[in-house]
Amino acid sequence: MEEQTDEALVRDCRRGSQAAWESLVKRYQSLIYTIPRRAGLNESTSADVFQTVFTRLVEQLDHIEQPDRIQAWLVTTARRETWRVILGNKLTRSMSPSEQPEVDDVDIPDNAPLADEELIRLEQQHEVRTAVESLDKRCRELLTMLFYRPTPASYTEIAENLKITPGSIGPTRARCLQKVLRLLKLES
Repeated sequence: MEEQTDEALVRDCRRGSQAAWESLVKRYQSLIYTIPRRAGLNESTSADVFQTVFTRLVEQLDHIEQPDRIQAWLVTTARRETWRVILGNKLTRSMSPSEQPEVDDVDIPDNAPLADEELIRLEQQHEVRTAVESLDKRCRELLTMLFYRPTPASYTEIAENLKITPGSIGPTRARCLQKVLRLLKLES
């Protein structure tokens, strides 16, 4: 299911496929959860936004006219729900100025909506993460050790883990990155 197009996943979800639903949620969970977090909502409220987005998807699934653009639909819905929660928090706080409001729903005092540039960056990260996840195990592990750790693994550690010679890491990395570029359709 992981390698199906968004359009195929939506079609299978419409038919009631549990595997398609799981795949669709897994594909977009990081992206959708990140939108409210970056807008300043705490983990619990962000999880509520995430659940609301996918609840709305269930409700609207048969009415989505462009299933191949489900990512855009999910992002737009997540942004709107995030703004609704932020606005609701502002209104709740402004209604009783004499009381000390609890700020449980917002960790970061950022009242501005999520910047479009940030959203574009998040979508790009999601596309790269999806491309890397679709690679063969060896490439996926190599790129994870090199680029998805706070401190990249040493060539010795990589060589031991992948059971290859340290001298073959550079060329293998280049081939794996070329595969990612092809998957992202950045390469001619």
